[in-house]
Amino acid sequence: MDARIDFNCDLGEGCGDDAAILPYVSSANIACGGHAGDEATMRATLRLCREHGVAAGAHPGYDDPEHFGRRVLPLDRDEISMLVLRQLARLAALADDEGLRLSHMKPHGALYNLAADDRIVAEAIVGAVAAFDPKLAVYGLSGSELTAAAEAAGLRAVHEVFAERGYGGNGRLLPRGTPGAVLETLDEAIAQVHGLAKRGEVVAAGGQRLQLRADSLCLHGDRADAPAFARAVRAALEADGIRILAIDAA
Repeated sequence: MDARIDFNCDLGEGCGDDAAILPYVSSANIACGGHAGDEATMRATLRLCREHGVAAGAHPGYDDPEHFGRRVLPLDRDEISMLVLRQLARLAALADDEGLRLSHMKPHGALYNLAADDRIVAEAIVGAVAAFDPKLAVYGLSGSELTAAAEAAGLRAVHEVFAERGYGGNGRLLPRGTPGAVLETLDEAIAQVHGLAKRGEVVAAGGQRLQLRADSLCLHGDRADAPAFARAVRAALEADGIRILAIDAA
């Protein structure tokens, strides 16, 4: 069996060393002016993607840079669709200018987590993607309402798992600020990566073992040690005989 996984990272957020991370990942989710990012950061990240042969995707979030898009804003379905459409269009225009085509869309932060359980929000996001470019893949938390909505709409759903975030017994990410929400040490993260990539298994809070579909593995690029984590995660995957390929790669 051909063992493979996409290795993605949230980039262009102005708070990490993107240039040191890009050589190790296969896909980049680029902040497009909502929770973070401006034309300069978007162009810089797109150019790094082109340089390293990394698939470029949009990472839309709530227009709330003060809180880094990590609080839910009271938007209705149409407002969420327009937010996603606006940010997609902004990044896609710059990508076209740089000779690239976007491959996917992954919501950020609070919007991502809300879409995991709220079907209306998930459908609003998926509707925006379908209206803008139905060839874009939709990244969502593995087994979530977002991946289900994408599949129902006939879009490519990418079930995402996380290298250094803790899970609850329901398969959702533990809220930031709670014990175990972020795996602080490289050893913890590598152990989780091995389980997810080889068996689709993660040990949740309380010791419960969960089975998850793992199409893509995410590392957050805003942590200070992200370059070292990216290098170590890639080495661990390759040591397991797992090929690291973008979703659209043959």
